[in-house]
Amino acid sequence: MATLANGQQVTSKKRWWESAGRVLAFLIAVGITVGIAIERDRIEQLPVYGYPAVFLVSLLGNASVIVPAPSFAIAFVAGSALNPIGVGIVAGLGAAIGEMTGYLAGLSGKGIVDKRRGYHWVQRSMQRSGALIIFVLGAVPNFLFDIGGIIAGTVRMPVWQFLLAAWLGKSIRLGVVALTGSLWL
Repeated sequence: MATLANGQQVTSKKRWWESAGRVLAFLIAVGITVGIAIERDRIEQLPVYGYPAVFLVSLLGNASVIVPAPSFAIAFVAGSALNPIGVGIVAGLGAAIGEMTGYLAGLSGKGIVDKRRGYHWVQRSMQRSGALIIFVLGAVPNFLFDIGGIIAGTVRMPVWQFLLAAWLGKSIRLGVVALTGSLWL
């Protein structure tokens, strides 16, 4: 058995199930992406299936830090089969909801990060301009969004504010990816 930072015991069986769940989510996301790429012409005629698939893959891709699903790939491919603006909005919504995992980790992990050097500066910045920071982190491709989400949770940014800023930022980024896919494919 392993012990987490919060003192909770985790069995190897539980870790195995968590790992298997992540791998399964990844495989489902890849399968949906490949299916959209292969059936692009049919999906264009049946957008009721395309947009939910884009949402699901974006949600899964952003909910997992360890095994990211191909949310850029789904937006790129779906942009050639569906309205790229619609793809950006739906993918952005799925991504924002998926990013709640980092935010929730921040809510529960304040005692861990508040002792780190520089935390108080980051805390003040997030409290003063948190929505703008989350928006920019979502709109610009980078690896820091998860950290921003954790800090937003630790400073208790309102959930609606976090989700709105993340949705707008990620919708812009994934909309550009979808538009690029519509022009290239």
